[in-house]
Amino acid sequence: MTNANEELTAPPTAQRAADLERLAAFVLAAGRLVVLTGAGCSTESGIPDYRSPGGLWTNHKPIYYANFVRSATARQRYWARSMAGWSSFHRAAPNPAHLALARLEALGRVQYLITQNVDRLHQAAGSRNVLELHGNNDGVICLGCGHEMTRQAMQRALLALNPNWNARPVAVAPDGDAQLDTEAFAAFRVADCPVCGGLLKPDVVFFGESVPLARVGLATAQVAECDALLVVGSSLTVWSGYRFAHQAVAAGKPLALVNIGPTRADPIATLKIEQRVGEFLPHLLDHVGSRVPAQAG
Repeated sequence: MTNANEELTAPPTAQRAADLERLAAFVLAAGRLVVLTGAGCSTESGIPDYRSPGGLWTNHKPIYYANFVRSATARQRYWARSMAGWSSFHRAAPNPAHLALARLEALGRVQYLITQNVDRLHQAAGSRNVLELHGNNDGVICLGCGHEMTRQAMQRALLALNPNWNARPVAVAPDGDAQLDTEAFAAFRVADCPVCGGLLKPDVVFFGESVPLARVGLATAQVAECDALLVVGSSLTVWSGYRFAHQAVAAGKPLALVNIGPTRADPIATLKIEQRVGEFLPHLLDHVGSRVPAQAG
């Protein structure tokens, strides 16, 4: 029998094998499995997260909604950084974690996926039943008249207004914002709404902004109907994601977490696994992919 000290010194391959067995048992026992993903699911696609060790939060704070709306300087800074980081963000491709989750859905193992990410990489990987809790960075909306345009169209407008802007992105954030090699934004020109001249904002939920009630309602209904919840790559620090972990546990549903580092839901989780999701999840297919899905009661 393995004692605690032996477990602490187990080689990585042995730990991964044990974790795979534990997560496979969790997935196989679930009739209707809902997955909630966070920024950690996209780090291996080259999009850093905020809160993991070495994440962007330490030296690159995201913009808050109130500051974006009230401050022209904040909007200059945001759109300058976004323009510089857009090409890198837009080129990001699904990594093995996205592909594994899409494959699990195709195999009938995952019934629904709620993502806090705005990069659309789950859809690019082939996931079909996806709710984008915080919107997506492919769209831009006018806060005045509601006019919608594509992020590509916004990029063209920004480039036309700032043909000589040559700041280089040092790092790209989960929302497409970028850390730049300059803090000189005073000369940067921001595009206004082509219909009413109002403020244009990415169609994503900023920090300090409420998630639309319709999305919350849909996600809440999916968690209410599931048999188990699996959280992948999220610290669950903010309430918009943690609420679903809390909801599942309060309803007596099993909760599994796969994340590097602590999460807000560690004390209430049924299962916690610390593995890099892009390296770990593809191996789960070998354990559960060929077995007949459990039937919901």
